[in-house]
Amino acid sequence: MEERTYTKGLLEALLFLSSDPIKLSALAKSAGIEKTEARELLDELILDYQEKEGGFLLREIAGGYQFITNQRYSEILAHIFKDKKRETLSRGTLDTLAIIAYKQPITLTELDEIRGVSSRAMVASLMSKKLVKAVGQKEVPGRPTLYGTTNEFLLHFGLSKLSDLPTPVEVKELKFEEFSPESIIVTDETEMNPDFDTSTLPEELQEEA
Repeated sequence: MEERTYTKGLLEALLFLSSDPIKLSALAKSAGIEKTEARELLDELILDYQEKEGGFLLREIAGGYQFITNQRYSEILAHIFKDKKRETLSRGTLDTLAIIAYKQPITLTELDEIRGVSSRAMVASLMSKKLVKAVGQKEVPGRPTLYGTTNEFLLHFGLSKLSDLPTPVEVKELKFEEFSPESIIVTDETEMNPDFDTSTLPEELQEEA
C-alpha cells in the first residue's frame, strides 16, 4: 500500500476511535509524520467526507479534529436518541454565556453592568455545566475573578476556536437562541448540574449558587 494512503488511513482510524477532538500535534506524533504533512492529509480527509455527503463529517473543533454527525440527519437522530444528555440553559443564562464568549475575560460586575441585572446565578450555572471557568483575577482593587469560556463550550457549539463565533453587531443584542446547538435545551429556569460541587465556585458566586 502506498505510504501516503496508509498514513491517511491511520489518521482516519485514530480519529474514528476517539470520542474527543485530537490535536494536530498528537495526530502527527502518533502517525510519525510532520505536522505540515498531517494537516495536508487531514484537509484531504475533511474534503473526502464533505464530498461524500454521508452520515458523518470530519471537522476541526475545540483545537483538534473530530468526526461529527452530518447536520442533515440531525432531526431524525435527535428523535432516535432523545434520551441523550443535553445541557439545560435558561434564556438569561444563554445571554450571559454569549456576553462572556464575546467579552472574555470579564468580571461579574462588568457582566451585571451589560445585562442590567445580577448574573451570579447564571455564571454559577454555567460553571457547573463546565461551559465557563475562572481564568484569573483582574488587577484592580479587590481583584475580582475573571471569567471565560472552556473547551467544553467550543465542543457544544461546534467551534474550532473563539474567532469562529459570528461577528456581533452590538453586545447588548447578543442572543444564542438561533445559534444554539441541539446539545443545548433553552428553558425559562436556571438549573445547576446536580453533581457539581458548589464549594469550588469563586466566593462571589457562593451566596446565590
